[in-house]
Amino acid sequence: MRKPQLALLATALIVALGGCSAGSLGSSDDSKGKVSLTLLVDNAEQTVATANQLAKDFAAKNPDITIKVETRPQGTDGDNLIKTRLATGTMDDLFEYNTGSLFQAMAPEKNLVPLNDQAWVGSLDKNFSSTVTSNSQVYAAPWGQFMAGGILYNRTVYDKLGLRVPKTWNDFMSNNARIKASGVAPVIQSYGETWTSQLFVLGDFHNVAAADPSFAADYTANKAKYATTPAAVAGFQHLQQVHDQGFENKDFASAKLPDAVRELAAGSGAQWPILTSVISELAADEPSHLNDVGLFAIPGSDASTNGLTLWSPAGVYIPKSVTGAKLDAAKKFTAFLSSPDGCNSQVAASAPTGPFAVKGCTLPSSVPQVVKDMQTYIDAGNSSLALEFLSPVKGPSLEQICVEVGSGIRAASAGAALYDEDVKKQAQQLGLAGW
Repeated sequence: MRKPQLALLATALIVALGGCSAGSLGSSDDSKGKVSLTLLVDNAEQTVATANQLAKDFAAKNPDITIKVETRPQGTDGDNLIKTRLATGTMDDLFEYNTGSLFQAMAPEKNLVPLNDQAWVGSLDKNFSSTVTSNSQVYAAPWGQFMAGGILYNRTVYDKLGLRVPKTWNDFMSNNARIKASGVAPVIQSYGETWTSQLFVLGDFHNVAAADPSFAADYTANKAKYATTPAAVAGFQHLQQVHDQGFENKDFASAKLPDAVRELAAGSGAQWPILTSVISELAADEPSHLNDVGLFAIPGSDASTNGLTLWSPAGVYIPKSVTGAKLDAAKKFTAFLSSPDGCNSQVAASAPTGPFAVKGCTLPSSVPQVVKDMQTYIDAGNSSLALEFLSPVKGPSLEQICVEVGSGIRAASAGAALYDEDVKKQAQQLGLAGW
């Protein structure tokens, strides 16, 4: 799930003006046996802070290896830069990028170094390793932590109204009615940033998989559709129902992420369907309210199977253009990243927003309530990966379609059918059978 950015530059200009130099061309081993590597990461503030901390801590343990952090754009510009550098053999020595469907789009067997021979691969959580595996080969070390797509809620509002965390959609809607009667907006939406509109659909996938375990495989093979699968179309129906019942915040059409954070923290809005990664903004902007916010899974039709939909961490990859001493050094960095020392380094850079994907890495007791709630679902086995980590098929227009359905512009059934059409082009570009 990506924030949209217009592809304003042609590919050649992206390579030239991407804000970073190709590490494989710009760094070299010196005559004294020292190795210099570059690490390419996206330009988000938190990502850069983590990269700098990791580079510092790794160098302290490996004084013969230095790592220079380079940055790239996010969104479409960044995607194009990654593809171009891999295709031309000019990728940095290490690079951080998405897992799941975007990993598969990199043609890993052609462009990336397999890492199955590394001892740390056995310590990876299978929910992560499965998202960076192609033809039984693992290609990445985890960067960051798992995050979830669920509903953040104001615990103070819930306590005041005597509400319980809902496990079914009917219970959720009943809660919404009581919250609205109290004068609080039941459901916060922030359609001013369209990517945030998708969670009632994408975050509902654990419930879809519980009702239809073969959906991901059938969807990939063009044998299942959102519009004709009852469990899948439910996410679009939920968007419409929340709007039709008047349960959204008044500024839902224009509100952006900081506005939603503020409303949730203040209790002027009670619940927000969103990725748990936003707790970093909550911690930065509303630290006094950080533990007033909890998390629950998007409710489905069956309380007994309700659970949380997870997003895998990003990965750190090594391109095949890296060889010799540089390759050995790059593998050492992936080993560090996949160790308790690497996890501790990331915690030092920023508060974790979810559990790590490395066995033996522990979270500090001071983590926010949202992370504790998330861990409860994982420990109980009530979680599963989002569809984008199980299928390479994801249409580019889902967020705009969700805004239309959630704003009353398009009916749920029409939105689901439109999205089924939206995925065709990508599936055909990937050469998937059945499309």
